Amino acid sequence: MSPLLFPLYSLTAWIMVGSGFAVFQPGPCTFDGDSLRLKVGQMVMAGFRGLTVDEMSPIVRDIVGLGLGGVILFDYDVETKSPVRNISGPAQLRRLTSTLQRFSRIPLLIAVDQEGGKVSRLKRKHGFPDSPSQASLGGTGRPEKTREYAMATGRLLNSHGVNVNFAPVLDVNVNPENPVIGRLERSYSSDPDSVVLHGRAALEGMRCAGMLAAVKHFPGHGSSRDDSHLGLVDVTETWSQAEMKPFAALIAEGLCDMVMTAHVYHRGIDSLYPATLSRRFVTGILRDSLGFDGVIVTDDLQMRAIREHYGLETAVRLAVEAGNDILLFANNTDSFDEGIARKAVAALLRLVEDGTIPAERIDASYRRIMELKARLRDRGQ
Repeated sequence: MSPLLFPLYSLTAWIMVGSGFAVFQPGPCTFDGDSLRLKVGQMVMAGFRGLTVDEMSPIVRDIVGLGLGGVILFDYDVETKSPVRNISGPAQLRRLTSTLQRFSRIPLLIAVDQEGGKVSRLKRKHGFPDSPSQASLGGTGRPEKTREYAMATGRLLNSHGVNVNFAPVLDVNVNPENPVIGRLERSYSSDPDSVVLHGRAALEGMRCAGMLAAVKHFPGHGSSRDDSHLGLVDVTETWSQAEMKPFAALIAEGLCDMVMTAHVYHRGIDSLYPATLSRRFVTGILRDSLGFDGVIVTDDLQMRAIREHYGLETAVRLAVEAGNDILLFANNTDSFDEGIARKAVAALLRLVEDGTIPAERIDASYRRIMELKARLRDRGQ
């Protein structure tokens, strides 16, 4: 067996022990050797519908059949405008995450956006405590409060089987009227140094709680005038290097488990592609210039900024060629696709098998993902 598969067995033995769920022992690996299918499956994270799952659920079939690497949970379904999606209460959420993990031979990354304030998936109406927005925390000028709330959030998520928080937001509040950052109170401050202070505190707090955190949205979404959920966002005239300062500082301190890229377009840096799909941004700046060697996750590849300009296979190819490790399909825009994970894995397999993407490129992402999942054990999950 390839050394790449050794973590398959070492990881499954301890899964969810820290959260109090049942331990299970790994069975025989259903993938032959160091399977390309396993590796590309680990590179996909997908959203799904359902408060409960069983062996017949499409998402479970993807976990078992594709080796899906992760899922993302929501409390609201955008397409149907329904408050019923994946989260309805504490006991239900614990059952859902525990069941998902039991079907996976490699620990799943189970993610939410629990930033606080308006962007919180675990809400009071479902029996969870309120949490302040990043803007309100930044306004206190007290990073210790940010650390305290981040630790409490991490413990809350951990106790409900969620192991990845897509937070904190490191976008600088350059444009307070920004419809997707400023108006939603998602930024700590218009001062990059203050964003660094509070971002550091949030990462320290979540790490103390055993949580993996993904900082976002690289290289900075705070100056945009538009929302990438709805279409292409051009920041050529508004973005500045100061927006990258929080990412650079916290990466240099070794605090970032994951970095999420943004679907923002800057003609002066890459005249062809938005940051998520740009090798100049992802590999040239984030990897090479800033020295980030951890897992890079795309923002949702089903947002209109990507979906309306690129086909699925083209988006998958460009995202991997750019240097991303995990391709996120949140499946919660205006077009739900039950088969999106299967389509993404099939596209990746074709691209490798026809030589478009080298197998070594997949190996590199697979190693980083396995190393990331090993951190859950190290942090007591």
